[in-house]
Amino acid sequence: MTSQVSSPTSADAGQPPVTADVQGEQRNPAKETKRLDRVIIRFAGDSGDGMQLTGDRFTSETASFGNDLSTLPNFPAEIRAPAGTLPGVSSFQLHFADHDILTPGDAPDVLVAMNPAALKANLGDMPRGAEIIVNTDEFTKRAMAKVGWSASPLEDGALAAYAVHPVPLTTLTVEALKDSGLARKDAERAKNMFALGLLSWMYHRPTDGTEAFLRKKFAKKPDIAEANIIAFRAGWNFGETTEDFAVSYEVRPASSAFPAGRYRNISGNLALSYGLIAAATQSELPLFLGSYPITPASDILHELSKHKNFGVRTFQAEDEIAAIGAALGAAFGGSLAVTTTSGPGLALKSETIGLAVSLELPLLIVDIQRGGPSTGLPTKTEQADLLQAMYGRNGESPVPVVAPATAADCFTVALEAARIAVTYRTPVLLLSDGYLANGSEPWRIPDTSELPDLRVSFASGPNHTAEDGTESFWPYLRDPQTLARPWAVPGTAGLEHRIGGIEKQDGTGNISYDPANHDFMVRTRQAKIDGIEVPDLAVDDPDGSAGTLVLGWGSTYGPIAAAVRRIRGEGGKVAQAHLRHLNPFPANLGTVLAAYDRVIVPEMNLGQLAQLLRARYLVDAVSYNQVTGLPFKAEQLATAITELSAGVGEDVPGVGGVEDRGDV
Repeated sequence: MTSQVSSPTSADAGQPPVTADVQGEQRNPAKETKRLDRVIIRFAGDSGDGMQLTGDRFTSETASFGNDLSTLPNFPAEIRAPAGTLPGVSSFQLHFADHDILTPGDAPDVLVAMNPAALKANLGDMPRGAEIIVNTDEFTKRAMAKVGWSASPLEDGALAAYAVHPVPLTTLTVEALKDSGLARKDAERAKNMFALGLLSWMYHRPTDGTEAFLRKKFAKKPDIAEANIIAFRAGWNFGETTEDFAVSYEVRPASSAFPAGRYRNISGNLALSYGLIAAATQSELPLFLGSYPITPASDILHELSKHKNFGVRTFQAEDEIAAIGAALGAAFGGSLAVTTTSGPGLALKSETIGLAVSLELPLLIVDIQRGGPSTGLPTKTEQADLLQAMYGRNGESPVPVVAPATAADCFTVALEAARIAVTYRTPVLLLSDGYLANGSEPWRIPDTSELPDLRVSFASGPNHTAEDGTESFWPYLRDPQTLARPWAVPGTAGLEHRIGGIEKQDGTGNISYDPANHDFMVRTRQAKIDGIEVPDLAVDDPDGSAGTLVLGWGSTYGPIAAAVRRIRGEGGKVAQAHLRHLNPFPANLGTVLAAYDRVIVPEMNLGQLAQLLRARYLVDAVSYNQVTGLPFKAEQLATAITELSAGVGEDVPGVGGVEDRGDV
């Protein structure tokens, strides 16, 4: 997802989109073109059918065209799940529009089903009247038996409520490649490109970018590249010539959705990677990543390993503990140190995070949350690591916690986490999740002048003078404003000091078992975190008369905002606020909560933020919870918020307090 586009300007507004013709061909004037304001497409097939690549290419071309978009990749955890089975279905959903949108969409308008399993797994999400493009070649008795069908739904009337387009994708692809010299099995693998070409014709998507991508991807295998391009063009031409597809659709660029600027399509993990590089550049520190591969965080390691030109050092350790140990050592050595992981890895890193709290060194711990417990749902999303991030260490070990709201916001939050870490000399936990990590949206590329100045000053000499005039270096002599201790790079003459996990004496850093000193150091470390400057919580309450506040954190932003938009569109009044800083909370949070009759907290867990709010502010926060491995749907949230605002929460599935968490 690397296409770069300029935001539509006033000069572009109102102009018809450019038709994406293949090889200069003109569209069939006999075919109708309908204009739509938005479309939701889902590609679904077997894990080996290339649905993620297909969706990614359609997304990139959609981004280059100038639409607003949001995506939801959904795939099995197995490297190669059993072919043709329901657990092996991989899908990619894309919502694109001519206006600003917030989610990947509740229900697809179009489903591309590459086999019976893909059709059955996704049919329940399809609204009546939706279009379904089916690869009829895969509907054999054996394939249908794998999903429990004795008769074909293409023939028994089971799909009567939908606009079904039966297309022999495999046969057509093999026919298109009959002169390519490829074996039939190899030719069949290009059927996803045939489907992509067909959908590109249906929705007037650009095609040059995909062809260039295929040539680059298969540069060492030009015959494979050419075969995929032929299949892609054949799919486009099939849409143009077949009578089954009498209509194509236009979705104009989102001319008014974005401020003017240079945009690109970006996923959360890629945005986070770029944010870390930007933070290192702005702090003038070398970036060090100590990591162990784990889904869904591994992409950050993969991406950062490409950027040695920015002074980035990546270390793939033998396990999670070694990874954070190396990162903490790099922090001691004067680097902007990062370790990336997911929930199981965060548990393993907890002891070293506690050591970082004791050493008071800047360290970024990036947790891309996934479904748990234990191995849980490795490729599905969840928000259930909040309490682990807050309290998952022995002793009083306070750590700042921040969370991005969208895929693009991961860039900004990476910079914010670095600001806190280097300013206050503390480890910082950044909580993203699988939905943000793998999903994508347009991102305005900022000018470097817009980035914060994160430069730090290392200790360079003695900072304490004894009564007899002797000068020395005290490693725990604190800045009166931030309570941060000096950052002394090892090897600096005269700044030798002890480090370790045993309690330090205030100021000198010497080992201390003194009870009063321990009490003082514990309270001082907590005061440092409590004193971190964070912006006040902004509340979206248009006329200030709403009685209900919907408060979220992390990736629930899009579904909550879309639900609030729907409620307001129907005349309802509801306020919305979203937390980026979870520890410490914004200073005005208590005042905001007290201003509303009802506070509703949607979370992809069993009510962890709600529990913190109840304990801290004694507010009767109402949880609305979901732990399905999938993000909320906007309509689902809109219904729940409306009913909860009316005081009928006991009838709403997924609602519960701290003790009674309700059905999930």
